Amino acid sequence: MSGKVVKVSGPLVVATGLQDANMSDVVRVGPQRLIGEILTMKGDAASIQVYEETSGLGPGAEVVTTGAPMSVELGPGMIEGIYDGIQRPLEKIVEKVGACITRGVEVPALDHEKKWEFTPVVSVGDKVAGGDILGTVPETPVVLHKVMVPPNVSGTVTRIESGSFTVLETIAVLKTDDGREVELPMAQHWPVRVGRPYQHKYPPKRPLCSGQRVIDTLFPIAKGGTAAVPGPFGSGKTVVQHQLAKWSDVDIVIYIGCGERGNEMTDVLREFPELKDPRTGESLMKRTVLIANTSDMPVAAREASVYTGITIAEYFRDMGYDVAVIADSTSRWAEALREMSGRLEEMPGEEGYPAYLASRLAQFYERAGSVECIGSDERRGSLTAVGAVSPPGGDLSEPVSQATMRIVKVFWALDSALAYRRHFPAINWLNSYSLYLDSLKPWFDENLGPEFLQDRGAAMSLLQNEASLNEIVQLVGKDALSPADQLTLEVARMVREDFLQQNAFTDIDGYSSYDRQKKLMSIILQYEHLCRDAITAGAPVAKLFEIPSREKIGRAKSVPADEYEGAYAAIESEMAKEIEAVVAQGGED
Repeated sequence: MSGKVVKVSGPLVVATGLQDANMSDVVRVGPQRLIGEILTMKGDAASIQVYEETSGLGPGAEVVTTGAPMSVELGPGMIEGIYDGIQRPLEKIVEKVGACITRGVEVPALDHEKKWEFTPVVSVGDKVAGGDILGTVPETPVVLHKVMVPPNVSGTVTRIESGSFTVLETIAVLKTDDGREVELPMAQHWPVRVGRPYQHKYPPKRPLCSGQRVIDTLFPIAKGGTAAVPGPFGSGKTVVQHQLAKWSDVDIVIYIGCGERGNEMTDVLREFPELKDPRTGESLMKRTVLIANTSDMPVAAREASVYTGITIAEYFRDMGYDVAVIADSTSRWAEALREMSGRLEEMPGEEGYPAYLASRLAQFYERAGSVECIGSDERRGSLTAVGAVSPPGGDLSEPVSQATMRIVKVFWALDSALAYRRHFPAINWLNSYSLYLDSLKPWFDENLGPEFLQDRGAAMSLLQNEASLNEIVQLVGKDALSPADQLTLEVARMVREDFLQQNAFTDIDGYSSYDRQKKLMSIILQYEHLCRDAITAGAPVAKLFEIPSREKIGRAKSVPADEYEGAYAAIESEMAKEIEAVVAQGGED
């Protein structure tokens, strides 16, 4: 069915004669067959969001509807893929038309020629339902792709093949309850704006170990949780997300660059294939899908990218994998909503954003979770969503930051003042929070002991006391403080510099296991405890700060991973002896 263009306003095209089309249908616009999606219908007039440049398009051009909603093609071959916001494979497009992507280019998302080795796990006569695993394909050395029955299909297996097949060749035939025969290839399609079904969603109970001490110890995120990383330009949002992508204990990473500057996405595209995955020893790309929707693409295309990414993530979650979706940044996505809303002449909300901004953000983040997958066998998968927010000038009172804060459970507030002091990750411990501490407490208590969260509480208390003491220091100077307050400032500085500060560019300090984090925090707090007792016994505070073990604690995070246990135990015993010696000397010179 086709219609005619009557109005072109940037990425918004209005066409008439589409009375039988539906909202969210994909259409092809004009002689170049530009990709578009129907946003609203009014009689036979459709408002279409075009995901490509519309210059040269005018009234009278033909609009053809495909009759299907915006969907992604799911199947073997997605891992290591680099797609744009509407799942066009950028590497294949470069091979076809060169580095400058021409408008209207049509390339399938999956390679339809490549053959994959399929091994069935069901037999003829087995009854299968939506979500059941038909067989497996070794997609990369680290990802075993599980080929599943589409969610809306069930029946009895009448034929199942084994061997090498393309994603479009039939690998199984099902006979449904009403007698129809359904041929199943490895590839399946799913509309991006509809969440994939699951059996049951559970409260997240296990932490996502990122190896970043300020995140894991102070503001942990659960597997299946949601987090936001807001911060001004230059505060390290992208580096924090790179660290999460590299070190998090998840099986699959979906990295969405939804409209960030091209140079940042270029770094990802160049570095990820070369980065060695610490879990497997392979390239990090062997378990990563990149969606590179950079600034030179039309603003409207940014809006589709987060839906494309999270739908691909749900597909891998349904296999029983732990998946992380990292969106950089949702502010650019919100700008696409704002532009389309303005062109549709909708009533604007605060700062010109549409009134439905918060509900659209919620629709994205609510697709995260720890779920029991559909299917007859029991499989658990999780989808963790982390979105960067780029508030203009670092102003967290703007609408995207505020709407995000109301939705997500973890808020890592990046601070330009910390970044300028070269304190990375520049997560401000006074503005950040995690609402998962209560639900993760049983896991921490069982695996790390109840003292882990007690130490966390003590560290947070020290940092908050330091903030209030700093105001006094600015008025009267550090020497006017009591010895106990001087110790508080010193230990808080140790927490900041020796524990929270972390160097992403060194192999030893780039990642810190939970056990190592616990022991390092314990040493710092043990130092505080012994020093407080020593001050009570009359020891001079200046001498306590000068003991050799104080410097060794500062260098403890540089100890190699296979040596830290012995080194930390040695520091603790030496520290106790040195403080005892200071107490024995008392106030003597």
